[in-house]
Amino acid sequence: MAVCTLAALTACSPSEPADEKASGSTSPTTTAESSPSPAPTKSVSPEEEAQGEAIVLYRAYWQELERLYADEGADTGELKEFAVGEALVSAQKDIKDMHGANQVITGKVLLADPTVTKAEINTKIPKVYLSTCLDVRKWKVTTADTGKPLSLPSTRLTKYIVEATVEK
Repeated sequence: MAVCTLAALTACSPSEPADEKASGSTSPTTTAESSPSPAPTKSVSPEEEAQGEAIVLYRAYWQELERLYADEGADTGELKEFAVGEALVSAQKDIKDMHGANQVITGKVLLADPTVTKAEINTKIPKVYLSTCLDVRKWKVTTADTGKPLSLPSTRLTKYIVEATVEK
């Protein structure tokens, strides 16, 4: 599977949660059961499986982007494992431009729970469409050689609604 296209839309609402849970880390939830018998196993449909795989890949894509933006000597060709088409070309160009300007970005991108908006799994090229709030407030743009933070406009957008297409 690969992220095929990405489209950034308007900013997420200020009330949109973008916390550590959104970055993929979750704390386990436990509930007390009155019966010691194991819970029944829920079978997963092919569509639910495809949707879950798409979300896992989408999170991995953003983790790879974090790594590449932070490493001035990184080989952006490795993005081919996660992205194709316009998403791949655009990400590679952005990373190359940043590094060419002696800049790196460190920190974490926070993803609100990606939501499946549509799934087309019974087609020649199965696709899952996702929408999420991307929060880049924890990204720090610095000069690569000195590590000094760059001054960014206080009015810059730091949250975006991103729509992605994930293809198999």
